[in-house]
Amino acid sequence: MTPETLTTSNDLLDRDACAREAIRTPGTIQPYGLLLVIEPATGTVVQCAVARAGLLARHGSPLGQPLDQALGGALADTARSLVRTPEAGHAYLGTVTLEGVVHHAVAHRAQGMIQLELEEATPGEPGSLEDLYPLIRAFMGDLERARDTAALCDLAASQLRCITGLDRVLIYRFDEAWNGTVVAEARNEALPSYLDLRFPASDIPPQARELYRLSRLRLISDCDYVPVPIEPALNPATGEPADLSLTVLRSVSPVHLQYMRNMGTGASMSISLLREGRLWGLISCHNRAPHRVPYHVRTACDFLGQILSLQIAAKEHATEVEHRVGRRAIQARLLALMAAEDDFLKGLAAEPGQLLSLTQSDGAALVHQGRCILLGRTPTEAQVRELVRWLDARRRGDEFHTASLPAEVPASMAFKDAASGLLAVSISQMHASYVMWFRPELIHTVRWGGDPRKPPGAATLDPRTSFEAWKETVRLQSLPWSAADVEAATELRTAIVDIVLRKAEEMADLNEQLVRSNKELEAFSYSVSHDLRAPFRHIVGYSELLLQAAGDQLGDREKRFIATIIESANSAGSLVDNLLSFSQMGRSTLGKVRIDMRQLAHEARHLLEVDVGDRAIEWHFGDLPVVEADPMMIRLVLQNLFSNALKFTRGRDPAVIGLNCETVDGEHRFCVCDNGCGFDMRYVGKLFGVFQRLHHTEEFEGTGIGLANVRRIIERHDGRTWATSELGKGASIYFTLPATGETQP
Repeated sequence: MTPETLTTSNDLLDRDACAREAIRTPGTIQPYGLLLVIEPATGTVVQCAVARAGLLARHGSPLGQPLDQALGGALADTARSLVRTPEAGHAYLGTVTLEGVVHHAVAHRAQGMIQLELEEATPGEPGSLEDLYPLIRAFMGDLERARDTAALCDLAASQLRCITGLDRVLIYRFDEAWNGTVVAEARNEALPSYLDLRFPASDIPPQARELYRLSRLRLISDCDYVPVPIEPALNPATGEPADLSLTVLRSVSPVHLQYMRNMGTGASMSISLLREGRLWGLISCHNRAPHRVPYHVRTACDFLGQILSLQIAAKEHATEVEHRVGRRAIQARLLALMAAEDDFLKGLAAEPGQLLSLTQSDGAALVHQGRCILLGRTPTEAQVRELVRWLDARRRGDEFHTASLPAEVPASMAFKDAASGLLAVSISQMHASYVMWFRPELIHTVRWGGDPRKPPGAATLDPRTSFEAWKETVRLQSLPWSAADVEAATELRTAIVDIVLRKAEEMADLNEQLVRSNKELEAFSYSVSHDLRAPFRHIVGYSELLLQAAGDQLGDREKRFIATIIESANSAGSLVDNLLSFSQMGRSTLGKVRIDMRQLAHEARHLLEVDVGDRAIEWHFGDLPVVEADPMMIRLVLQNLFSNALKFTRGRDPAVIGLNCETVDGEHRFCVCDNGCGFDMRYVGKLFGVFQRLHHTEEFEGTGIGLANVRRIIERHDGRTWATSELGKGASIYFTLPATGETQP
């Protein structure tokens, strides 16, 4: 878009076109001096813009002339000073008098050229920066005593208005979305107050913000100035228009000039405030009438702007360090809690206030390996799990945060009072495991400097004409997450991942040791069991021979001794056989096939008929499914459980033994129940242990290995075992097997 096009289309200006406008190369300057573009090697003027027509009429155009000969040789001393022009930044080359008017000479490099600005001095301006030193010194002394950023900005606004004499000085701070808020103001009654008003990011397009970052000071002395064109429009050496990014006389967009008129300001000056190279905000100075701020005053303002930028950075950094130290203390406490527990989730949840304080949140959720722990004010568990599924589906990193969750997940409208803001960190690369923090909806009112909305159906817009305070009620948003919040969360994630990995390594090492020990133990058990069987057989055999050979010579007491020896040896032999079976159970390979459990139950019952004798037994088998399992092992399970039921129903007439099954949550739950003597539930934890017995041997025989075998077999089939009972009213032993495919025989 050319300058001519812009100036003839002020009646209706497209803001999108404004955002695309080449504001660095406007092709014109403001009419308060002249601009010469010089080729450094030859010192020849290749482009120029001269505001005073009389100067050209007297001396002719400087184009194509060496600088020391241009304009009647008035710039000879300046030409010799050009060598002081740095590669970056400006060089002040003193003053030059042209046609009786004093000009400030400033040079800088751009596009391989030297741009020389000759700006007209203003009447009565300070002779040097030293004239302003008392004001600068007072300002710097006051800055040191300012307690925070707000006080710094208030002080800067007042001092800069004092130095410039302008009607209003604003300190304007950008937020993360590049909306700007007026955080400090000093003014007279010539212009209205804009304090605390917010202005939309569209008021300063991205390319304008970038120009503010590169060039710290911009001056517009009169919003109704007539621009002076640069001739020729394209540099003959480069074929490009002159880049005026660092030129104070640079012309500005007609859109911005109209914006100033609508605002009621005839002149403006802005000073950029940077923090670590990023645009933090602006010092925006306004005057109702046209006004040109003198060169040395601008230099002082630029200097004070840099000092203010450093002070703001220092204050904010100190605040951040203070907050970081506090959060590190919280994190250290959380690490200590996690280290004290085998389960890190229990440690994290041990002191909920610590976890919530880490990110200044109202609620938190810990989701790991199927578990969900809620702390503080949170959505329901079902809603949290739905959020986890959403996070896992969109995973684009280890951290996610938003202050407007309903805009991301419309379903979260249902729990906006608990979670309009979400900060989440993933603690597993393989599983949906997260630590999540929540903030509630914070309904608040924002005061805009005019309605920031675009009228419906408007394709193009004039610069807005109203800057009256316009209130907007903001809903479905929480307090924003700060960089410190996100940093604290990600640091905790790193700590958790380290702990989980370390524990995983420790568990892997322990598992390796355990596997090795189990193999050694199984081998030892097998060896001992196998070697003990022969001595016990010998004891039984020779005791029986002794009883047969010398029975007539033995009294009743001696016969009772031998009978006890035989009984004890037989019992020990059975114990050894069971121990051998138990040790083999861990090594044998599962041969899973489809089994009809009803048929297998009848087979196990028939195998035990020899133990039933003439007892009255009622067997009740319910509807039993088809399962996938090892038939030999499951038959052993049923034999053990039926055998126990037969044993503990001794004395019942009739004894009632049942086997039933129900399919729930993807598993078959079997129950072997009886009407026997039962057991005390206080000792149910011992029931499935090796050598654990809940009854005296004198009451009921047994070795205490049968139920241990049952548990081991079922666990190898990925199932569970448990029991319920009431003394004198029978017992129920439960085991599960995974439900797969067809279940009917």
